[in-house]
Amino acid sequence: MILQTVIFGAAAIALATQQQPAQSPTAPPPPTPNMDAYYQLGPDSFPRDGVPKGELRGPYTLPSQAYPGTQHTYWIYVPAQYDRAVPASLMVFNDGQAFKNMDGDVRAPNVLDNLIYRREIPVMVSVFINPGRTPEQPEPTPQEWGDKTTNRPTEYNTLDDKYARVIADELMPVLNKDYNISKDPDRRGIGGASSGAIAAFTVAWERPNDFRKVLSIVGSFTNLRGGHAYADVVRKSEKKPIRVFLQDGRNDNRGVRGDGAYDETRDWFLQNVRLMRALTDKGYDVNYTWGIGRHGQKQGGAIFPDMMRWLWRDHPVSTDVNDAIERSFNTPPEKKGR
Repeated sequence: MILQTVIFGAAAIALATQQQPAQSPTAPPPPTPNMDAYYQLGPDSFPRDGVPKGELRGPYTLPSQAYPGTQHTYWIYVPAQYDRAVPASLMVFNDGQAFKNMDGDVRAPNVLDNLIYRREIPVMVSVFINPGRTPEQPEPTPQEWGDKTTNRPTEYNTLDDKYARVIADELMPVLNKDYNISKDPDRRGIGGASSGAIAAFTVAWERPNDFRKVLSIVGSFTNLRGGHAYADVVRKSEKKPIRVFLQDGRNDNRGVRGDGAYDETRDWFLQNVRLMRALTDKGYDVNYTWGIGRHGQKQGGAIFPDMMRWLWRDHPVSTDVNDAIERSFNTPPEKKGR
């Protein structure tokens, strides 16, 4: 009897097992799409045949009084068309190592070469400046921009005038000794990405008599160190004579913490839109574009030539039909000054 019961029980289990549908393994979640896949550099971001190449000089070291004990490494781009006898426009790029990186997402020297040659922007000297660091700290790199290893968070994200002093009071006197830079603030611009972008805005905001053009790629106008306040500050303050181009993506950092809680002050896209609306309502000369990308320079690099064209669109031109120079490529002077 016991043997029959065991056999019967085993048969029932086998039959039940045969009747149960086979369990397929859990399908993996679909891959997350690359939201930056369609942002690619265009022709103006690469060397072009026949286009004179500017010279990238440096690196140089700038000791800082605004941040005692630190120094800033920088490089100077001198276009082939630069003439010491003619005042040049100026563009400063924060996180200089990233903007001058010829394998990176912006490749600014190539863009400057191409646009200057076609007279789409004026002849301009450009400075690529890294965040400050102590002599013992490493130089920022394309892999580590310095948030964990330099003075970058303090300099770029704090809403005070210290970094503006670095640019206007420490860098500019050095440049003016060796280069003929225009004294007209409308001919001076500054730009950056992420924290470097809010730092660029702060320089122009604090020193509009020195810099009046701002280029912002995925600007960190968020509560890293109070940057989300800028939209309200703009609305409450007297209008300043600055021009701003903002770029950001809908998939930038959106302020959702690991526990799922949402903090709008840490939402990059929201805060960029808030700042755009404040600038627009206040009557500023502002342009903006919102893409689909993440936090980075992919879209900003792809449209960087257009951002520069817009910021510098009102540089002087001649409408004289007989002006053969105006209607020709911008070539280097016969005797190139420093």
